[in-house]
Formats: sequence, C-alpha cells, structure tokens
Amino acid sequence: MNLSELIDLILEIVQMPINYLLSPSKRIFLVYLLTSFLLALFVFFRTKEKPAFKKYFLSKKRWFGSSAIVDYCLIFFNSAVKVFVISPFLIFALYIAEGINDYFIETIGPSEFALSSTTIIIVYTITIVVVNDFFSFLIHYFMHTIPFLWEFHKIHHSATTLTPFTQYRIHPIELIVNNIKGVVVKGAITGVFLYLANGNVSIVTFLGVNIFNFMFYFLGANLRHSHVKLKYFSFIENILISPFQHQIHHSSKKEHFDTNLGSRFAFWDLLFGTLIKSKNVKELTFGLGDEDKDYNSFSKNLTSPFRKLFN
Repeated sequence: MNLSELIDLILEIVQMPINYLLSPSKRIFLVYLLTSFLLALFVFFRTKEKPAFKKYFLSKKRWFGSSAIVDYCLIFFNSAVKVFVISPFLIFALYIAEGINDYFIETIGPSEFALSSTTIIIVYTITIVVVNDFFSFLIHYFMHTIPFLWEFHKIHHSATTLTPFTQYRIHPIELIVNNIKGVVVKGAITGVFLYLANGNVSIVTFLGVNIFNFMFYFLGANLRHSHVKLKYFSFIENILISPFQHQIHHSSKKEHFDTNLGSRFAFWDLLFGTLIKSKNVKELTFGLGDEDKDYNSFSKNLTSPFRKLFN
C-alpha cells in the first residue's frame, strides 16, 4: 500500500461518520434528527414539571461528558473496522442471494409464481423487516444470555448518558457479529425472492428496498437513545418497542438488563417473556451500576471484555 492509498483509506474512515449525517439510510441522518427533535419538543411541552429548556436539550454533560466522548471515539474507531474488516465481506450478501436463486432454478426449475413485481417487492419488504428483526432480537438475546457475548455487549450498556450517537457505541466484536447476521439474513431472503420474481425484479432493486427503515427512523427512532420519555399507548407497546421501553433496557438496574430486547417489534419480547411496558417504570438511570468505573474511557471499553474474560 502506497502513501496515496493510505491517505484515501484514512479519509474514508474520517468521512464515514460524517456521511451518516447526510445519508437517508442512516439513523442519524439530519432529517431524522430533526423529526426526533420535534417529537422531543412534543414530549417536553407535555411534561408537567418542565426542566429548563437549555438543560433538557443542551446539557453539556449529556453531549460532551465522558460517556458521550466514548460514543464519538467508538464511532470513528468502528469506521476503521468497517473499512478494513467488514466492507470486503458485504459482497457475500450478493453471492448468497445469487447462489440460492441458482440452486432453486437447478433443483426445482424456474419459478411459476405469477405475482407482479410490485407485489413481490411489497411482500419482500415486509418479510425482510420481520425476519431480520427476529434475528436481531435473537442475536441480542444471546448477547445478554451467553456470558462470553455479554462481556462485549456490556460496552453498549456502559453508556451513562444516552444520545442518538449511543446507537454506534458497540464493541468491534459485536459489530462484526451484527454484520455477519445482516449479510446472511438479507442474502438468504433476497435469494428466495429473486427466485420467486423469476427475473421480473433485479437484485439491485431488492437490495435497495428500505421504506420501513425510513419510517422507523423518521418517526423518532433516535429518541430510543436519549432521556426523552416518548411512550406509546399500552396496547401498541405489545407490538412496537417505544423509545422509553428501549431506555428501560438501558437501565442500570440489573432486573432491566435482559428486557425489551426487540429492535423494532415488541411481540418477540412478549413471546419470550422479556417485555416491560413504559407504565411499569417511572424513573431511570443508565449504565452498568457498580461496573461503570470499568468502562469510563475509550480504551477501557475496548479492552475490558478481553481482560474480564481472561481473568
């Protein structure tokens, strides 16, 4: 690798987090941050005992405290992991999809489904959202219940203040696991629907579908990692995880650690007995409680899982 290539890689790493703010496919896209802020205003004005506006929205500790600094450092560090480790393997989603499509054609023959391309795309979109969400729940469940994985997942729970950028506060090991899950699940589902489409829909079209992500991000997903207590009606919280329900998941109380594990949907938690509704919790503090001191710096968040596992 020559100097020019090295400089290009460094620029790509630095630009990646900045591009998160400019890409509609990313949760912290500026438009989604704006809509989340408008929802936060709604919650603020409905709060009976309102704190000062500046303290509620612009707290220096929340945005520039030690916990937030770790969030920012991990965003850039994980950008390097994505460039050097993860990006070269994302192409495997395409290989998996084409491999499954070819396998079905060879073993079953061409698809005889007479569905329109519009119907195929709608069913595909719903399927990939639901199935991917289930596997996200399952991986998250394992992160909490398997001691080896929990040591790495603790990094996400070590945040003592939550901001939208806490979404990216994960250990590189967990980042790799999540991306492997995404490649396999999306590749497999795309392959099945590529076969069903029988050439009427291109693989590029399938891989570009994200309307549900857009709605999820647009309607306040950023408030999941915040102090803003946005709750849903009780019956809706059996179906969708509200921002406050996810904040309960980040509670420093150990009885809350293994609850509300769903990414978007709450019915997985309902089935697994891990659901807690907003009405059952009043006040929250975030973090790992007694273990917070082990994760109060960027370096500790990277090394603590290995140190604790080896000890």
